[in-house]
Amino acid sequence: MPATMHAVRVHAPGGPEVLAYEEIARPEPGPGEVLVRVHAAGVNPPDWYARRGFADIPEDMRPELPLPFTPGTDVSGVVAALGPGVTEWQVGDEVFGLLRFPSLGARAYAEYTTSPVGDLARKPESVDHLHAAGVPMAGLTAYQFLFDLIKPAPGSRMLVNGAAGGVGHFAVQLAKDAGCHVIGVASGRHEAFLKELGVAEFVDYTREAAGEAVRDVDCVLDCVSGPRAYRLLPAIKDGGVYSPVFLGEYGEEELARRGIEKRGGQVRSDGAQLAELARLMDEGRLRVGLDSVFPLRDAAKAHERAEQGHIQGKIVLQVAD
Repeated sequence: MPATMHAVRVHAPGGPEVLAYEEIARPEPGPGEVLVRVHAAGVNPPDWYARRGFADIPEDMRPELPLPFTPGTDVSGVVAALGPGVTEWQVGDEVFGLLRFPSLGARAYAEYTTSPVGDLARKPESVDHLHAAGVPMAGLTAYQFLFDLIKPAPGSRMLVNGAAGGVGHFAVQLAKDAGCHVIGVASGRHEAFLKELGVAEFVDYTREAAGEAVRDVDCVLDCVSGPRAYRLLPAIKDGGVYSPVFLGEYGEEELARRGIEKRGGQVRSDGAQLAELARLMDEGRLRVGLDSVFPLRDAAKAHERAEQGHIQGKIVLQVAD
């Protein structure tokens, strides 16, 4: 096993151009950890938030991330070595996971990384490493928001805003699988994709506002949020649930006046829940949409693509064949 490896690192905050492809020392797994030979790494919003130095977060709330650092939290790969005391995994096991989140320092944009044993699940047999790497953060966000926070009853009318993106396209499928009537909101270019995933209704936000076109939904999973997030509130019935994934202007007064409950949270690493997503994938009940694939050395191009927006599914980095 080589003593060095290639990884992408950030030496100073900035645009995609600060992502440097370098040769560095290979890490060693500590107690309760395994070393993973990374085959693919997912690209997620926290990756470019960190790359920018969390510039969009108020200064007194910004996490401290020592420089240089390697971005990335989502991996799919093969266990290459075991740390002291590890019995849960064996060398050669194919695994995938969301590593150490919401803590910082997962270091997924690399040929090797270490992972706590509990953050991993066995890779779904039905997909390759590229597709598996697209699942962890987005899939767990959708799963945790739906089943830990919203808890929709079968037959609920659920609106998913940003339905074609990473979190959204998983949420559409999981909500449908749970027996919900799913309304997907995205641009018109994603309509066919979302209908394949099972949306019962589609709203093209470039043609009509979802808050005007839809009424009487039980819950909204807002994968966009941001400024004027309150524009979706007219779609929700009084006493319903509004669940934003990101920070935004929620219209707190209207929420309170109409008895709409806001349920938000932070995705966290969870190998057991990831194993459930893998089971659904192997049973053909959940699929991963890949927007694009870039080699690890082109991580800057992957971030450029991500920040263009209008993503359909996930962006991943190919690290090994």
